[in-house]
Amino acid sequence: MPRPRASPLLLAAVAAAFAPSIEAFSPSSSSAVVENAAAFRSRSTRLQMGVGSAARRVRDSVLSKERNREDLKIGIAGFYDRSSKLWEDIWGEHMHHGYYVPEDRTDHIQAQIDMIDESLKWAGVPNEGEPGTPSKVVDVGCGIGGSSRHIARKYGASTKGITLSPYQAQRGNELASEQGLADQCEFRVADALDMPFDDEEFDLVWSFESGEHMPDKTKFVDELCRVVAPGGRIILVTWCHRDLEEGEESLTKKEEKLLAKINRAYYLPRWCSVDDYVKLLEERGAVGIKRDDWSYTIAPFWKAVIKSSLSLKSVVGLMKSGFSTIRGAYAMFLMLKGFNMGLIKFGMITCQKPEV
Repeated sequence: MPRPRASPLLLAAVAAAFAPSIEAFSPSSSSAVVENAAAFRSRSTRLQMGVGSAARRVRDSVLSKERNREDLKIGIAGFYDRSSKLWEDIWGEHMHHGYYVPEDRTDHIQAQIDMIDESLKWAGVPNEGEPGTPSKVVDVGCGIGGSSRHIARKYGASTKGITLSPYQAQRGNELASEQGLADQCEFRVADALDMPFDDEEFDLVWSFESGEHMPDKTKFVDELCRVVAPGGRIILVTWCHRDLEEGEESLTKKEEKLLAKINRAYYLPRWCSVDDYVKLLEERGAVGIKRDDWSYTIAPFWKAVIKSSLSLKSVVGLMKSGFSTIRGAYAMFLMLKGFNMGLIKFGMITCQKPEV
């Protein structure tokens, strides 16, 4: 029986990896032989571990395996470290959906700014210059700080933003300085499930399209309620799955399978519904709870993003950003499918903490 032959490509890769050690072998020094043999084994072990790790990632991706909390934190930080520059180059400083009313509008950057203003208006936050406007704001999952800086300018408020991405925090601070807002806006790396802020520190807690990344929704809501001041307001805008119908105990297998694919691409944990969030807030004594589904207002956004991703600039940027960003771009089609089938909802939730 002929002996199995190694792939020429594999042999070339191994030779390239270990060439320095092989060339260093010399009969003039037995210690050098020992040292280089050890180096060879070390590199061989690292190569095997790297191949094994890559194989596991491919397998888990194909099977849409759910990630644990630590893997999510690492993955989210890395994903946004790699993709945020590309997003800013194409779409600007606001890393969220736009407000498409009317639905045929094409001024996409202004649509993103309008989404902030319309969300504040919907939540009942007073207009600038009126009594009761926010003065201390936290932006939970701040991206590169577009919302924070807009709110700071709008109300003259001080804002603090947190993100898991070192790149986003650094870029947020750079933009604040460039825009003359360094004294009002501060961005740092922190975990939204363990925020580095005092109890009841903020009169507006703003979480815009970050709740979907939270692996522990109960802890997330606990933290939002902890840092908001009595009489202060929480605005939570997040992707959710549809509310379950009466008699349903879970989503369908088809729906779960689609969400699992999206989760792998965007480093998301299991989803919840707007109903789930409302129940958590009710249990914590929140008052004036208001909810809505704004899926219709953002529906054209994904088509616009997909169209923009086909430009030469976007394609080149994707290639430079790496596999996870490319996978995220592909997942936009899955998001659009979820919106179209009524599975994915753009949930709007606001409430207040009772006055003392």
